[in-house]
Amino acid sequence: MSYSEQELIRREKLHHLQSLGIDPYPAPLFPVSHYSEDAKAAYEQNKEVTLDVVIAGRAMSINDKGKVFFIKLQDAKGILQCYIKRDDICTGEDKTLFDEVVKKADLGDIFGVKGYMFTTKTGEVSVHAREVILLAKSLKPLPVVKRDEEGNVFDEVTDPEFRYRQRYADLIINPMVKETFVKRSTMVNSIRTFLNAMGALEVDTPVLQSIPGGAAARPFITHHNALDIPFYLRIANELYLKRLIVGGFDFVYEFSRNFRNEGMDRTHNPEFTVLEFYVAYKDYIWMMETTEQLLEKVALDTNGTTSIQVGEQVIEFKAPYQRVSIYDAIKTHTGVDVSGMNEDELRQTCKQLHIAVDDTMGRGKLVDELFGEKCEHHYFQPTFITDYPVEMSPLTKKHRSKPGLVERFELMVNGKEIANAYTELNDPVDQRERFEEQSKLMERGDDEAMFIDYDFLRALEYGMPPTAGIGFGIDRLAMLMTNNQSIQDVLLFPQMRPEKTNS
Repeated sequence: MSYSEQELIRREKLHHLQSLGIDPYPAPLFPVSHYSEDAKAAYEQNKEVTLDVVIAGRAMSINDKGKVFFIKLQDAKGILQCYIKRDDICTGEDKTLFDEVVKKADLGDIFGVKGYMFTTKTGEVSVHAREVILLAKSLKPLPVVKRDEEGNVFDEVTDPEFRYRQRYADLIINPMVKETFVKRSTMVNSIRTFLNAMGALEVDTPVLQSIPGGAAARPFITHHNALDIPFYLRIANELYLKRLIVGGFDFVYEFSRNFRNEGMDRTHNPEFTVLEFYVAYKDYIWMMETTEQLLEKVALDTNGTTSIQVGEQVIEFKAPYQRVSIYDAIKTHTGVDVSGMNEDELRQTCKQLHIAVDDTMGRGKLVDELFGEKCEHHYFQPTFITDYPVEMSPLTKKHRSKPGLVERFELMVNGKEIANAYTELNDPVDQRERFEEQSKLMERGDDEAMFIDYDFLRALEYGMPPTAGIGFGIDRLAMLMTNNQSIQDVLLFPQMRPEKTNS
């Protein structure tokens, strides 16, 4: 392992501290009494009363004034300046703590400080230190980000390669990034509160599956050594949640970590989070109304308003949302009515519209390509795209009044699918036939076609009540609620190529 000059200097400091009998990584117990912003607020409420505090944080600014030191410590809520005077923290003749620990501190070192709140001559609320302890010595220099007194940022670190690969450093030097993940957590908790209030039960279903069911996607494949059979990382949890509806649970949901062995771009990551919930005795019309209610609540809980800034535009999540059939959408944006076309006619239409297609694509996938290429990006405000052709939806109930269609919608927001919902197919005979059609597509080379799940068919044969189901892309929803343009910005640790190391 090779080290930079700065890293070598820090390691020399580490060894020097150890030679003095100072532990640079002492036992973890340190009784913090206040976060930085809480300490400031409590002090501002009553400056006449001495406020003793115990704080801890990372050194982000160091100002050496000789026998007085100013260190700004960053904790989970903000930054607080510490005023450290040698004679206050060192009793008697031994000045080692100040001379060797404080004066030789590096940016990034983590300190614990006990003292009292006061205001400096320059008017900055600070901690007057009485005790100081080094809690962790930093051996790697942080990129320097400069901020003025108004909070303006200079030399901001924006390199995605650095930020996504070293998220821990990104969170330290770009504390505003933390707000994205706080909002994401708020969003998820809002959804849970909504569903729990409706009587839903949160459940867990398998991540390792012998059949990758519930979606049309390419799976990751692994091997189960004990059983000596291939297993798949789940692409969806739909079929397991429906099994629970068969078993007598009327309303279930799961935040599911899913995996699809496909491309990566600003809205796709191979590992992603989906919320799915299923409700007995409901249909896709009920699900549209429920989706509107849910997203209104999520927007309000996360941002305090239903009008969400996304880029330079505003998305309005207040109900009702527009509803457009997929065939009408295609006709509107291409001028072509494809509702009565067979597979060959659809393929020819795609080619005429300069959409790349091949012979492995069946009718459903061709319609999907048409909509994705020519229509999807037009729907910025929340819009339900409804009533899909049966070939696109092998798990969806046939439309009660429109032959050749199914009762399905996708919610489009900001030009991307955010949710996908059905009136669920509960006819086991029809479901078996749909699976068999998928098998024919697989034989033609469609590596996203669905496997036949015989156990799921057996479950349906016991009888599943009429059911509505939906899946929400949590990562894409988080992008909207936090005004981020890339899925990597709402994932703490997005997938990346292995890093070349110098070890």
